Amino acid sequence: DRFDLLVLDDLGYVRKSEAETSVLFELIAHRYERRGLVLTANQPFSRWDEIFADSMMTVAAVDRSIHHAIIVEINAESFRKQAAARRNSSS
Repeated sequence: DRFDLLVLDDLGYVRKSEAETSVLFELIAHRYERRGLVLTANQPFSRWDEIFADSMMTVAAVDRSIHHAIIVEINAESFRKQAAARRNSSS
């Protein structure tokens, strides 16, 4: 609780072990209703079962993550993909 805001970027980008997802859940649960937490993910909440090893943990993590949340959904092409396309077209 030392930091007012904690940012976890690219949640679920790399598959984690059960032990790692347990720690992630504990972190989300600990921050819940105490301090700010910003999560970014390339997967919608409906696919968070691919992040957490246990379905009950998934439901609880999503529930705590969205309860007081402001959800910003960005549907856009990757900036990296756009930059690569520009580089390739100018070659």
